Amino acid sequence: MGIKVFAPATVGNIGIGFDSLGLALKKPGDEVIARKSDTPGLRITKITGASGKLPYEPERNTAGMAVLRLLQHLGEQDRGIEIEIHKKMPINSGLGSSAASAAAATLAVSELLRTGLSKRELLPFAWAGEQVASGGIQADNIAPSLLGGIILVRDNATLDVHRLHVPRGLYVVVVHPKIQLLTREARAMLNPTVPLEKHVRQSANLAAFVVGLFNGDLGLIGRSLRDEIIEPQRATLIPGFYDVQGAAMLEGALGSSISGAGPSVFALCANSLIAENVSAAMQRAFSKHGLESMIYLSLVNQEGAVVC
Repeated sequence: MGIKVFAPATVGNIGIGFDSLGLALKKPGDEVIARKSDTPGLRITKITGASGKLPYEPERNTAGMAVLRLLQHLGEQDRGIEIEIHKKMPINSGLGSSAASAAAATLAVSELLRTGLSKRELLPFAWAGEQVASGGIQADNIAPSLLGGIILVRDNATLDVHRLHVPRGLYVVVVHPKIQLLTREARAMLNPTVPLEKHVRQSANLAAFVVGLFNGDLGLIGRSLRDEIIEPQRATLIPGFYDVQGAAMLEGALGSSISGAGPSVFALCANSLIAENVSAAMQRAFSKHGLESMIYLSLVNQEGAVVC
C-alpha cells in the first residue's frame, strides 16, 4: 500500500512580486507515490517524465531532500521509505517543477507516516527540498504548490507567508514555449541594484495589485500588473516575448508577464472565454518566432497539494 499525492505547477513572481508572490494552477503538476519499505533509509525507486535528467540520490533531488528533512525532524532517519516521482510538467519551464515534486513528496510521506502535521507545518521541509534546484531561499513556488491559492511571501527566511483573496472567475493562461531556461542562470543575470524611481513604481504596483485582489477590482489588478524591474532584464531570454505579451493584451488580458524565471509566459484574464482567446493569440505569436508551445488554462488552484 502507498500514498499518492498531486502537487500543482505554479506561477512564481506574478510579474510584479519578485520572490514574494506566487499562485497555484489547477494543472499541470507532479505526482509522488510513497510506500513503506523493509530496507532502512529513503530510496527513490522510479522517476518518469524527466527524460533521465533528475538524480536518484535523495540528497541531490528536490523531492528526496524534502523527505530527508522531514524524516530528520521526526527522528525517523532510518525509517524505510520508497518514493516514485512522476513528472507531469516540463522541467526548467518557469512553472515551479522542482517545487511541485518537493511539495508532493513531503505531503505523501507525512500522510504515509500519519504525522498529523498540517501543510503549513510541512512547508519548511518542502522548502528545504526545493532549494536543491533553485539555489536560493525563495518560497514563491513551494508555498502555493503546497498550500494553494495566491500567496504573498512577506519574508522568505522565516516563511512568513499569507494567502490572498482570489477574485471569482479569475483565469490564468500559461503558454510554455519548447525551450528551457535554468532558474540559476536567469537569476544570475539580474542587476542587484534598482533605480529609486523604478522601486517606487514597483512598490506601488505590488501594493495596488494586492488591493485589487481583495476588492475584486479587475481593472486595478490589470493596471498594477506592470513589472518595472525583472521583466525588462529577462525578456531577451525568451524569443518574441514582447510580441507574445502584446498579443495577450490585444485579446483582453488583464496583464501578462514572465512566469517564474521563464520561459513560460502567463496572462491573467477576467473569464474563461477571454482566456481561450488570449492563449490562442499567445501561441500564434510564439509560432511566428519559430517556437512550438503548450497551453495551460486554469482557475487559481485553492487546494494546493492533495492526496489522490
